[in-house]
Amino acid sequence: MKKLIILSSLALCATVFFTNCKKVLEKQDLGSFTADQVYNDSTTATLSINYVYSQNQPGWFGNVGGLSASVSSLSDEQSGDNVFTRGTATIESVTDLGNVNTAGNYFKIRTINMFIRDINAGTLAPAVKNRFASQAIFWRAFRYFELVKLYGGVPLVLTPLDAVGDEAKQAALLPRNTTSETFAQIVKDLDTCIKYLPNKWPNNADYGRITKGAAMAYKGRVLLYWASPEFNPTNDITRWQAAYKANADAVTNLTANGFGLYAKWDYSMWTTEGSAGGSTPRNPEAVFATQYNTGQTDIGQNNSTYPNATVPKYIGTSGGSNLPTWEMAMAFPMKDGKDAGTSTKYPYNLGTFYKNRDPRFDQTIAYNGCNWPLLGNNNYRLWTYYFTKTTGLTSTESAATASGLYLRKGIDPTLTLTSFPNAGTDWIEIRYAEVLLNLAECAAEISNIGQGQEAYANLIALRKRAGIEAGTDGLYGLNAGMTKDQLVTAVMKERQIELAFEGKRFWDLRRRKLLESTLNGKKRNGVTITLKNTGTNSDYILATRDAAANTDLDAFYTANFTVTTKTLDSYNINYQAGVYFFGIPTASIQSNVNLLQNNTWGGSFDPQK
Repeated sequence: MKKLIILSSLALCATVFFTNCKKVLEKQDLGSFTADQVYNDSTTATLSINYVYSQNQPGWFGNVGGLSASVSSLSDEQSGDNVFTRGTATIESVTDLGNVNTAGNYFKIRTINMFIRDINAGTLAPAVKNRFASQAIFWRAFRYFELVKLYGGVPLVLTPLDAVGDEAKQAALLPRNTTSETFAQIVKDLDTCIKYLPNKWPNNADYGRITKGAAMAYKGRVLLYWASPEFNPTNDITRWQAAYKANADAVTNLTANGFGLYAKWDYSMWTTEGSAGGSTPRNPEAVFATQYNTGQTDIGQNNSTYPNATVPKYIGTSGGSNLPTWEMAMAFPMKDGKDAGTSTKYPYNLGTFYKNRDPRFDQTIAYNGCNWPLLGNNNYRLWTYYFTKTTGLTSTESAATASGLYLRKGIDPTLTLTSFPNAGTDWIEIRYAEVLLNLAECAAEISNIGQGQEAYANLIALRKRAGIEAGTDGLYGLNAGMTKDQLVTAVMKERQIELAFEGKRFWDLRRRKLLESTLNGKKRNGVTITLKNTGTNSDYILATRDAAANTDLDAFYTANFTVTTKTLDSYNINYQAGVYFFGIPTASIQSNVNLLQNNTWGGSFDPQK
């Protein structure tokens, strides 16, 4: 899967980013190019904007560096020990504000601003300039949104201030803009993108570039945050209405241009690349995607490490990460869409916890005895049980999963032992499903003025695609006549299931100010599957388990396994109220006396204004 060609042509005169740039420009000497030559020619300008993409595209789990690298372990999706869940975070815990971080958001914003300045100063036709500049402007909006999510309002720098001299001094003393000003600038930049970006890029080679629909969907996400309780404590309904319109417009545009729900909910949603050309994308779900290939040495063409890190350790070279919790597994409803324990058609039983679940359960969670095609073997079964030996319990795995479960979402079954470490599986930052959920949440929030049925319709569309049964009422397990609050809760539950392990859960709980009420005082759990003791002190089903599971997994479980839950955390989760807006780190304040600390950390800056 080919990723956009990447070049540090923003620093052509001093190749500070890459030293072997010749490879990218087919052995041309980049040092011989001047800025005028780069930005007066569409070919070299393309290479320059590709570098901007390479510096900003999110990776798996929405990772854009810093805190976002481990967001799954900050919620109830997976277990993870950190200062946030322990309740010991300080102002030093998130350090991406100011010029002290040379690999952070402001470093990247400066590079983006340089591109915008230089492309506009060039001699390309106005329409071509707008096409290039609007892509860079999108990434500036993207970076400022990452900052405002962390801290609230931040200094807005819209020109490439010099790194030395008087401008550097000015940059070092910029005060924070208000949060409302920061959001307004983000929306302004996105409106510029929406005006100039194409609905589709003409060539397949341009797949992965930002389209008008992607910018519209991202604007919908931004305004959803702005309307959420974290930023909207008085619940200003006009913010929800603005977010509703932005997401409705995004759905309209995307649908008109061939985007929609992928036909089936399985791994192929991630392994099928979209197509910029033609009337209908090959993967209509991929609204905003980061491409990967399998190269290990090509500049900027990174391999995806997600599959290798996620599969069991005895398959990948560094596997066993991203392990789902029991809470995440139990979030999935039964096959009729009703919660486990409340369904009358499919009664839940701990001993066969996997049975008759929402089909997305089997495509997200890998459990003892499940059929999980791997290494090209469609009949492969995963075994994670323990059995008794004279020395105590022993796992059938060579390196046992800590939670008793594995994440299987988006894992390509055709990968081999050789290709796992260098997989090319793409990351989809915005799926069409998320846009529907964003719209559903806004519709639920303004359901008292007639939009409730739209929230129902979008939830039903997702559940129908997933394979949940319609039921006699055609509501796919949803309750009829839900109130506004019940409908919002239903949307948030659907987000937890549909977008599991896609880097959304922590931020959803945070923007809805639900971290404390959902997680505090609790411990995350896993599951242990134990082979029933027959006195043999051996793995007595080793030779027969696959055949028996193929015949009747339920009967095999009942006859041979005991299922129990286990605690993973050694402490009760204890989120602090201050984590809804992180503190400004000491080094940033020391380097800029005009930076005010958030009032949630003892300062005078109100991040909700």
